This record gives sequence, C-alpha cells and structure tokens, in this order.
Amino acid sequence: MSDLYLITPPQLDLAHFPDALAAALDAGPIACVQLRLKDQDDAQWHRAIDALRPIVQARSVAFLLNDRADLAVATGCDGVHLGQEDLGPGGVAAARASLGPRSLGITCHDSRHLAIEAADQGADYVAFGAFFPTRTKDATPARIETLAWWCETMTVPAVAIGGIDAQNCGKLVRAGAEFLAVIGAVWNHPDGAAAGVRALHAAIRAAQPG
Repeated sequence: MSDLYLITPPQLDLAHFPDALAAALDAGPIACVQLRLKDQDDAQWHRAIDALRPIVQARSVAFLLNDRADLAVATGCDGVHLGQEDLGPGGVAAARASLGPRSLGITCHDSRHLAIEAADQGADYVAFGAFFPTRTKDATPARIETLAWWCETMTVPAVAIGGIDAQNCGKLVRAGAEFLAVIGAVWNHPDGAAAGVRALHAAIRAAQPG
C-alpha cells in the first residue's frame, strides 16, 4: 500500500504553518515530510527547521530537507532529497558518505539509468516524475511504465511525484509506488490540510486491488 510523502508548500508563513502541518500529520499516516525552500538563506532554513522538525519527529515521522545535506546533518534531520542538479562532485556516492545513516533520496525523472545508478550508489529511495502537470516547478514528464517496471523488478523504494491528488493517484498506487509525494493536494485542499490527507488515504485504499 502506498504511503504519503508530504512536501511543504512553496511559501511558508511560520506564524501559521506549524499548526497546519500538525493537523495534516494527525489526520492519517504520513511516512515523511520534506522541507522544500527555494532561494532562501541559511538563517531562513534554520528558522523553518527549528519550527517544524520537532512537530514532525515527535510523531515518529521522518523529517527530510530538500537539497541541503549539510544542514540535514548539522540540525538533526532524518535525511535529504537531492535533485540531479544538486549533486556535487562525487555524485550520489559522495552524498551517501556525507549523510552517514540518514536517508538519501534522489530525483530520477523518467530515467531507468539514473535510478539504477542512484540505487547502486546508496540511495534509500528513487523518485520518478512528474506524472501529472504541476505548478510547483518545471519538471520532465514521466511515464507510468517506468514506475511500474521499477516497482516490479527493484527492491529500492520508489516515490512518485508531480501533480498527484486524490483523483489521479490510483494508477500510481496500482503501478506499485511505495510513496506518493504530494503538495497542493494537501495544502490547497478547500477544506484544509487534514481533509486533504484524509481524501488521499481514501483514494489510496480505493485503488488497492481486491
């Protein structure tokens, strides 16, 4: 059964967002939360980590950072997610060594080659996408067939990402995705983040075979 992989929205108001995050986490099982901040300085990263990490980890949910392996280690986070453009010299293997026991996820777009390479070099999961149109970032389209092939043949878990919501997630669940990365389906839900989580869980259950 697919688990939810929750990514923070593009803009964070730390005066109010921690309450929304707590409500989302309390609405149903969530495997991890990824803090994604673009074009922010270290001081803003630290403020967000200090505000959000305790809320997430207190619920035994993994707290990951996007891009910033250095801050994940320095601030007691559970891991990092890196895009292909974020890999430094040494690639995945170097990132793996720098993180120690912390989790490492790698964006692989629609590429079997990148995914195999990431898994061979120590990634804890690979992420394919975008599967559906998304306003969060410009993304290379991915095919359901790539996800299904990976899930059928490989043991390293796969995250599906890109425009996923309660209406379209069923085909990704049936393809075998271990995790569904979601943003707008939770934070932009008209009835609030908790309702967004509940709607996704209902859709995941409905998509299960049998």
